[in-house]
Amino acid sequence: MNRLLFIGGLLFVVVAASAPNAQVRLKPDSTTDQGPEVRLKPDTTSDQALVDKYCVTCHNARTVSGNLSLAGLDVVKPAEHPEIFEKVIRKVRAGLMPPAGMPRPERATLDGFAGNLETRLDRAAALTPNPGNHLLHRMNRAEYANAIRDLLHLDVDAATLLPADDSSEGFDNIADALRVSPALVERYTTAAVKVSRLAVGNLLLSASTATYRVPGDLAQSNHLDGLPLGTRGGTLIEHTFPLDADYSFRIRVRGAAIGLAAANLQGEEIEISLDGERIKLVPATATIDLKLPITAGPHKVGVTFVRKPPPGADEVWEIFATNSGVQSLAITGPLTPSGVGDTPSRQRIFVCRPASPSDETTCAKQILATVARRAFHQPVTDADVQTLTSFYETGRQNGGFDAGIEQGLARVLVDPRFVFRLEREPAGVVEGKPYRISDLELASRLSFFLWSSIPDDELLETAIAGTLHEPAVLEKQTRRMLADAKARALVTNFGGQWLYLRELKNARPETTGFSENLRQSMRRETEMLLESIVREDRSVIDLLNADYTFVDETLAKHYGIPNVRGSRFRRVAVTDEARRGLLGQGSFLLVTSVANRTSPVSRGKWVLENLLGVPPPLPPPNVPAIDESPEAAKASSLRQKMEIHRGNPTCAACHRIMDPIGFTLENFDLVGRWRTRDGNTPIDATGQLFDGTPLDGPVSLRKALLARSDVFVRTATEKLMTSGTGRALKYYDMPVVRQIARDAATNDYRFSSLVLGVVKSDPFQMKMKTKATQ
Repeated sequence: MNRLLFIGGLLFVVVAASAPNAQVRLKPDSTTDQGPEVRLKPDTTSDQALVDKYCVTCHNARTVSGNLSLAGLDVVKPAEHPEIFEKVIRKVRAGLMPPAGMPRPERATLDGFAGNLETRLDRAAALTPNPGNHLLHRMNRAEYANAIRDLLHLDVDAATLLPADDSSEGFDNIADALRVSPALVERYTTAAVKVSRLAVGNLLLSASTATYRVPGDLAQSNHLDGLPLGTRGGTLIEHTFPLDADYSFRIRVRGAAIGLAAANLQGEEIEISLDGERIKLVPATATIDLKLPITAGPHKVGVTFVRKPPPGADEVWEIFATNSGVQSLAITGPLTPSGVGDTPSRQRIFVCRPASPSDETTCAKQILATVARRAFHQPVTDADVQTLTSFYETGRQNGGFDAGIEQGLARVLVDPRFVFRLEREPAGVVEGKPYRISDLELASRLSFFLWSSIPDDELLETAIAGTLHEPAVLEKQTRRMLADAKARALVTNFGGQWLYLRELKNARPETTGFSENLRQSMRRETEMLLESIVREDRSVIDLLNADYTFVDETLAKHYGIPNVRGSRFRRVAVTDEARRGLLGQGSFLLVTSVANRTSPVSRGKWVLENLLGVPPPLPPPNVPAIDESPEAAKASSLRQKMEIHRGNPTCAACHRIMDPIGFTLENFDLVGRWRTRDGNTPIDATGQLFDGTPLDGPVSLRKALLARSDVFVRTATEKLMTSGTGRALKYYDMPVVRQIARDAATNDYRFSSLVLGVVKSDPFQMKMKTKATQ
């Protein structure tokens, strides 16, 4: 039967166990708010005996292997040294300890040992929760672009306005890495002026040129997605035209070349389209100059070749004929502007229009108050409106009503409440004690987590009403936001950094058959897999084991998938077991290779860090490169060279962890093509994982990772919480991570379960008042 138990003044319900060593649950009484459910087992001496037998041999005060000593530490009281024992749990759960080649107990024994440590640490954490602390959080470059889009309905290229942000913990939204300097403040100020002018529309705007270059290795022999049917190659860009005006278009074209012959564009035609409609058809020449009238606002501009039969009678001629392509598109303007137009940004900004000059100030206050409320994520005061009005008045005197609004808008965009997320500490908070953040601050955290942008009106209204922190309301808003199109930021920002998709643009493989088209298709495939998990609320384990993927003709040919034609991506079943999940996708295999070969080390390191959450040890200083001696030159495969390298004891410690993972993926070449030989040597994909699991290829590796799927789920949870809180996770966060993963297990680890777990957690909703520094 169940009974009540008091621990530290808290009431717990103990669920009766059916056997002496069975696990029991301690759960805070429903009338308390003391954190997550924790699980307890009776303390035994077996855990200490395990440490003494298998761990202290290396991790003692004399050897201090891995800079860790367990000598003298009581495993029954891990809360006395939580940081150390969290490291132990991480290594044991992933199977890294005891290390390969050393005696180790059965996995069930190790899992039980780790579970006991977790239970004791979780119990202590429930009694003394620590949600951590958030620093002043600057909006990064990607968030700035999204915020401008949502605030003003204006798309801007933030890369032309602001410098790249530093990353930490694998993400570029970590508060303590987002430093501020006078030069950066100046860039934000300049950006505010440019954005406000573009959003309002200024007839005095001087002409400027934006150049869009087409990658040189983009194959332009076939239709590109988004361009009109019946065309081939070219480029499709989104450009915001600031005014109703004429604009100059300069198109540079590369002609087909046969051997050393001059460029030849005879008979070729270039189609220029606007929002999918043809607006001009011209003969192709090396340089094409046009002047066209364009209405203000965002437009999709396409420049492409009209597809025609090849001039020759055989396939050789066809190959050369389609070698021609668009190289760049330069748009200059506005030239001879005729009006500001009716752009989406003006519709968003001008919520009123003054009927007479006497109404202008009242209307201006309404406009600026509305914009400021959204930009600052909070209600504005009379003092705020007065400040903005003074800037409006200055602009009004120099250029009229619209100029005044432009000036006031620029002032909004340089306000610290827009550029930074400010979380004010309530009065009377005791040092070292956690406290709940306000609903408005919670709304900002939630929107930047899920959308990488500012709250929308509905979320802001809920926060102002003071109900957002209520569990049912918070869950409703979270699910609404996950269903919104803006949640694609979880794919592009969160997924793009976690899965290294942002690094694809830097890969330059020296191999035949690779093109910019294939690079883009690889990225799109992984993005669509992650997006399907988010949109369909699938299990995050599908990232490892999905039996479907997304391909276009280019990627399908690369993978050997038949019967896929055209540039449109479609969902297809994966029939090749080796291609299931991330481990079989070209994006992962490419970014973990070097220019001229695969990199088993990089692939192993990626799996350890991003799937198992256990970064390998840092290499010692002055580590030698792969041996290029005559003896090593006799090695005919990369694996043989790596094994010679591992013969160095200094190198072996790290490589014995990473290399087996990488070797089991050697059937995939540096761009993810399947192969059976490395040069003239048959691929040897056999090995042994650090926990002793035998490996013989990518399928066995995937199954080994699935056998530790709980570790992967915790890693995914850590990544989400790191991105969501905007800070590095510490040892005191791990009990919360475990609780989120345990709760999500009851819902098949669906993506929404992890997100809701993060959103409802103490680290997301609370802060700890830190001690004042002297």
